[in-house]
Amino acid sequence: MIDLRSDTVTLPTPAMREAMAGAPLGDDVYGDDPTVNALEARTAELLGKEAAVFVPTGTMSNQIGVRAHTEPGDLVLIDESAHIVRSESGAPAALSGVTLKPLPGRSGVFTAADVDDAIEPEHPFNPIHLESPPRLLCVENTHNGGGGTVWPLAQVEEVSAAARRHGLATHLDGARLWHATAATGVPEADYAAPFDTVNVCFSKGLGAPVGSALAGSLELVARARRFKQQFGGGFRQAGILAAAALHALEHHRGALSADIANARALARGIARIDGLEVDPDRVQSNLVRFRVTAMPAGAFALRCHAGGVHLLPQGETGVRAVTHRDISAPDVERALDIMRRVLRPACRG
Repeated sequence: MIDLRSDTVTLPTPAMREAMAGAPLGDDVYGDDPTVNALEARTAELLGKEAAVFVPTGTMSNQIGVRAHTEPGDLVLIDESAHIVRSESGAPAALSGVTLKPLPGRSGVFTAADVDDAIEPEHPFNPIHLESPPRLLCVENTHNGGGGTVWPLAQVEEVSAAARRHGLATHLDGARLWHATAATGVPEADYAAPFDTVNVCFSKGLGAPVGSALAGSLELVARARRFKQQFGGGFRQAGILAAAALHALEHHRGALSADIANARALARGIARIDGLEVDPDRVQSNLVRFRVTAMPAGAFALRCHAGGVHLLPQGETGVRAVTHRDISAPDVERALDIMRRVLRPACRG
């Protein structure tokens, strides 16, 4: 099976398993797991932050970030199709009691003007206590719902500056920030610099089986550790997992450019198949979102699965495919051939 559902489906390499088996261990709740401590220090260094905290998932990392910056009733500005909005089970409301104010992003990317427009100007005729206090701006880079969009660094800096003008804290959901760097050559620390907190994932693209981290100042990470525990993220001998993430950081980031090349090749091939629609020029990282015009997306995904390629249907016509380190260039060609065979009868009819 050629599994293109997500870059989370990768399996640990033999070298990663060896690193996990030999990892020095301790009790992370007490702060004495040396491998976790090493991972947190290395992550903070890569992102240009003072500290980081290792957590099980990207959702937990994002939600700890939201909670660390807000109090119940606060307002969070965020793109309308962000992962925090679409794919985290309503956690901002359930765990932090905050309200999300969607911004009209274009493929997940919004502007400083969008931030300005979302802030209600103060006026003596309007009681200030009627509004939810705006406290936090969230950015997602690369942007999953936008099709793996990479934010231009200048635009990241502009929207962050707008947030600061309005007194907002800033959080970057950089689950796939590694791919933004692979696509552009801009260091992760440069993308992270304008943000108070940054979430990065080790299980998306990098190939680790588990884990994410939240990075920021010493003060914010200390506060985040409280919510990590409160949300059920306390680890014990977590060095077994941290060793995989640390191995991925040191050995797998350089291979992400191949995943991006495979995604672009996949998009170019899809564009040539009758019954499918995609704009290859919009594929900026390892995600390919395309449309099925010859049959419902759900039926297309089922037939492709029967033929040997696993895809995620999105709504009536949308499909998502994600390339990763377990997908080769020949796998891409085989996946395209399966799609052609699935669609051939429908297009002939």
